[in-house]
Amino acid sequence: MNPYQQKKRWKYSLLTFAVVIASGSLFYTSYLVRNIARSERTRAEVWALSMKQLATSDDNDFLNYVFAVRDSLTVPAIVIDEKGDFKYKKGLDPTKTFIKIEAESNKSLTYDPTYFKRELAYMQDQHTPIGLKVYGEKWLVYYKDSALLTQLKFFPYIQLSVIAIFLLLAYTAFSSSRKSEQNQVWVGLAKETAHQLGTPISSLMAWIELMKEKYSAGDDSLIAEMENDVKRLEIVADRFSKIGSTPKLEEHKVYEVVKDFVDYFRVRVSKNISFELTGNPHLEAGLNVPLFDWVLENLLKNAVNAIEGKGLIRVEISGNKIKKQVFIDVSDTGKGIPRSKFDTVFQPGYTTRKRGWGLGLSLTKRMIENYHNGQIFVKDSEVGKGTTFRIVLKNTRYDKQTKSR
Repeated sequence: MNPYQQKKRWKYSLLTFAVVIASGSLFYTSYLVRNIARSERTRAEVWALSMKQLATSDDNDFLNYVFAVRDSLTVPAIVIDEKGDFKYKKGLDPTKTFIKIEAESNKSLTYDPTYFKRELAYMQDQHTPIGLKVYGEKWLVYYKDSALLTQLKFFPYIQLSVIAIFLLLAYTAFSSSRKSEQNQVWVGLAKETAHQLGTPISSLMAWIELMKEKYSAGDDSLIAEMENDVKRLEIVADRFSKIGSTPKLEEHKVYEVVKDFVDYFRVRVSKNISFELTGNPHLEAGLNVPLFDWVLENLLKNAVNAIEGKGLIRVEISGNKIKKQVFIDVSDTGKGIPRSKFDTVFQPGYTTRKRGWGLGLSLTKRMIENYHNGQIFVKDSEVGKGTTFRIVLKNTRYDKQTKSR
């Protein structure tokens, strides 16, 4: 199992654990809510019975007890008859319901009809009413959940939201810190590599010049290829030295840059693999050639490794005038990539080869997105038929280029 798969498995395990915790919290809170709701239902029923006793009993001591029971109800309630006429209320907003004194001996309840209708509709949606028989009439007692129960219903969601926000912020902070440390290590390693390569490359260049003079082999094709490879090592060292600093982008004709590298690369791979370069030769984009050659090298090497036996690697250059973009499509006739792996292939450590490091496409993505302000993705792939990678670069001179053709 490669490091990326291990990381993915850990993420799924932690996610499962988080879901278990959240589910347990919600289940336990739901259990408490059900118990409190049953308790409030029982209290509402006792209160309803107390209302009946108040209406039918003449025993003063008993009435005092019933009053105490009635006033112990903590949930808001409304009592109406079968016709919908208001009979009694409990725990409602006192600014909407108050006693109006009409005379010294007469008192009447004044209330806001709109407020009562809204509260009654809310109670009707929440609970089944409690029925009472009083003086031959049927009264209906409606009630709603107490403030405590309502808060308890929403508490786990608020709690989990706060925890989720905290974990997200913590993860973002730690992830940013970890990436910063990784970038520092990567930059330091790259610059040290460039420094270490400098001395042997200079020595090799000197030895090649001595061989030319000693053996009068200035025109020898083998020595010329050796010289090309040493120059290539210089370019590689220059690439590493540029890591960590903002590279200078210059306008280049994309076709020419790609053609130069493809010509260099094709003689260094098996003759069973053929190359085809097509497209618009006039399109330009901002490129840092040493780094862009590195991108092409990684893509072409990846294509070569994907091809088993004979095959074709096609590079096509096109553009979009409206969006002012340049497209470089690198296609091969290799073994292809499953659709589920389209994003995974760019992850550090992902590789299908036994001796691979899994860094090529990861570095390619970094160089295109961070240094060239572009995009790279798997445009298309089919297992057993091949893969196409697409690079998207900005082209600020598209109008000028299309007019010159």
